[in-house]
Amino acid sequence: MQHNQFPNNFIWGAATAAYQIEGAANEDGRKDSIWDYYSRTPGNIKNNATGDIAADHYHRLDTDIALMKELGLKAYRFSISWPRVLPDGYGTVNQKGLDFYKRLVDKLCDNNIEPFITLYHWDLPMALQNAGGWLNRRIADWFTEYAQVMYKALGDRITYWCTHNEPNVSSFLGYKVGKHAPGVKDDATFAQVVHHILLSHGDAVAAGRALLPKARFGIAPAISQNYPATEADARIEKMMWDFGPGQILEPVFFGRYPDIHSPAKPIILDGDMQRISQKIDFVGINHYFSMWFKIDKNGYPELVTKDLPVTDRDWIVYPQGMIDMLQHVKKQIGNIPIYITENGASYPDVLTPDGCVHDSERTAYYKGYIKAAADAINQGIDLRGYFAWSLIDNFEWEMGYDSRFGIVHVDFETQKRTIKDSGKFFASVIRNNGIV
Repeated sequence: MQHNQFPNNFIWGAATAAYQIEGAANEDGRKDSIWDYYSRTPGNIKNNATGDIAADHYHRLDTDIALMKELGLKAYRFSISWPRVLPDGYGTVNQKGLDFYKRLVDKLCDNNIEPFITLYHWDLPMALQNAGGWLNRRIADWFTEYAQVMYKALGDRITYWCTHNEPNVSSFLGYKVGKHAPGVKDDATFAQVVHHILLSHGDAVAAGRALLPKARFGIAPAISQNYPATEADARIEKMMWDFGPGQILEPVFFGRYPDIHSPAKPIILDGDMQRISQKIDFVGINHYFSMWFKIDKNGYPELVTKDLPVTDRDWIVYPQGMIDMLQHVKKQIGNIPIYITENGASYPDVLTPDGCVHDSERTAYYKGYIKAAADAINQGIDLRGYFAWSLIDNFEWEMGYDSRFGIVHVDFETQKRTIKDSGKFFASVIRNNGIV
């Protein structure tokens, strides 16, 4: 019996990010990003791991594209390392860095794998951080210059461009709670950084439209599904939306910020909201888990534990949450084309003596969420594609190498790749355009 069939033009892919897989941190003209600096500071990353080598993708491009071909991927979502292409953030282009991405895109196209490019997946050039980084309004110009370099270099072969990956997460963890690079903890800085990220997004979309009229542009926030613990906590969903993805999507779609009660407001100049609210063609959504909250005595959300399966990151596995999240997004911003740009799970994998990784929990996770994706389409969501996170095990930010999300196992001592059972399952989904 064939179940959960998808539309014929549905795009199946896997995703990665430059700093998390490339390595070659100091090679061929690349200079440091904020993540190089942050990860090399003792105590910031589990086991003091860095992305200096990561999964060595920079040197193993052919191997990794052969894996994509073996899995049958229709698309590959990856990010550009800004400091590899523009080591100082602007000005002189590093041709060797640009050539790496040209080679990557050429090889993808040769293998009929559609490239989906993300311009910013958190690795801001350190040279720009030293000039104020996302707190400096000029960064909108620097980002647009960088975007134009990439549009001109690859625009003849790329249809899909995503400006920012999880801007709500990178700003919150990097500037409000200080758990990610650059490690700032300041509410006012956080608010201003969000605004400048959005300015850079809008300006880059406008520049892209001028250079590549046939291309499609979008942005990819992270959106979990947040449920009230009881009826008395019903306002949780709006509260979590307004302070999370709503801070990204409402300015982009409606030219306004959610009405939240916070003393930390960004400085907004005349014309800013018009620049931010450029028309986009799709929204990428990174979705991993659902959460339940009650409102504490001070009016703040408080996480409630539920008797549901969790990953090794304690993220609740609840596929229905993805359907409810997609319906909520549609209700908030309309029926825009959506791609699930990341979905996946971290579990402690074991490479068995027979050279396999029998990751049954991850396989079950994908089965549940892919069925949920089919159900969402049947319920009227304009879902166009789904990307597994991640193609290969990688440097997982503050967790270092202790959190494995790949559908391909990486032995970080030898860099040997092994397709996990979840990868074999995902390959069957792609072959059958659904779950058999």
